[in-house]
Amino acid sequence: MNDLNPHDAPLTEATAAAYVAAAGFRVGPVGRVGVELEYCVRDPRRPQHRPAPARLLDLLAHLGNPLPGGSAVTIEPGGQLELSSAVGADTASCAAAVAGDLQLVRGVLGAHGLVLDGTGLDMARRPRLVTDHPRYVALAEYHDRSGPKGRAVMCNSASIQICLDAGTEDGDWSDFRRRWWLADAIGPVVMAAFANSPHVTRSGRRWVSYRQALRFGTDARRTRAPRRSVDPRRDWSRYALAAGVAMIAQPGPDPWTVPSGLTMRDWLRGHGPRPVTLDDLERHLGTLVPPVRPRGYLELRMIDQQPGDGWTVPVAVVTALLDDPEGAQAAADATEHLRSPLRRHRDWITAARDGLADPALAGAALACFTAAGEVLARQGAPLAVRDAVAAFTDRYVLRGRCPADDVRAETGRRLGVVSTG
Repeated sequence: MNDLNPHDAPLTEATAAAYVAAAGFRVGPVGRVGVELEYCVRDPRRPQHRPAPARLLDLLAHLGNPLPGGSAVTIEPGGQLELSSAVGADTASCAAAVAGDLQLVRGVLGAHGLVLDGTGLDMARRPRLVTDHPRYVALAEYHDRSGPKGRAVMCNSASIQICLDAGTEDGDWSDFRRRWWLADAIGPVVMAAFANSPHVTRSGRRWVSYRQALRFGTDARRTRAPRRSVDPRRDWSRYALAAGVAMIAQPGPDPWTVPSGLTMRDWLRGHGPRPVTLDDLERHLGTLVPPVRPRGYLELRMIDQQPGDGWTVPVAVVTALLDDPEGAQAAADATEHLRSPLRRHRDWITAARDGLADPALAGAALACFTAAGEVLARQGAPLAVRDAVAAFTDRYVLRGRCPADDVRAETGRRLGVVSTG
């Protein structure tokens, strides 16, 4: 009998490339929605304090994990609390379940003097790991080799991640090839509209989404958007194998090693400490963080956390533009001027730096939000959701503004320092 675990079997480069291509885009009907909400947790009485993960989990333990609405609770390396929803049959059911879970969590934490911060980046506390988990320690070491920005993202950032079905093979707007392309096309627009982590660096450069600027400022091979062709599976496979390996699991007292300059392709070709297994490859894929990441489904990662219950607005807008054929066509038309492969990364950087102060992004955003509002009305979305999208459009999009502009305008706010320059 062969007791070999298939996850322990060595991979060839060809097998790994085929696996990444297939696993990144699982075809099937569209319409399901998932969301992950990250929050920095604060104690207003002790501004520099980071509540320990064990304390947070203990406080919430009586609620169950998953929570009543199906959300799983986890703690990120800097102590950020994350709610990961169950997969909802549609936007409304997913949002309602998460809203209920979030209300419970806020209530429990609030009773103990803790609050969930609705911004994209903690600018008051210096980045610090609150966990000694070897995997996170190794990842921090990997980032530290290229400067402090990676650790700041690990420990001080908070985002809204929206997860949608990869798509079909039908050739229309539900097709996985067109959905991948459209998610990438609207990404800078969405990033600009919901930018909520303003910062001015020592050099005087102003950002509306410094969270994303920090991310782009780390390892470009794992944070920039993949180059796009007519074959997203091939594009993603090439991207994944060309990215550097952040950590390698090893037996013994030091379970993780941090290689230097080793790409996944190099490792598959025999240049690592041992052969690559499927577990190694999966772990590697989990460390890649482009703005849109295919994990069998599409994971949109470019959205800063929002104040209050503002997280419902990007969820509603993104699903209206990607899951509805008329919304998708309108979004494609709105981003026509942002499609040049030669300027794609420039659009991402412009979105993070200027937000909707950039005229091209502002025009695309207005068209996208208008189309999303029409889709939500036609679909009979809950009135509260439609009102929230309309209010956001009026307050920000119509005025070429984003939530970061509100933070900048607050009088007497403290500008803490994240030492990233």
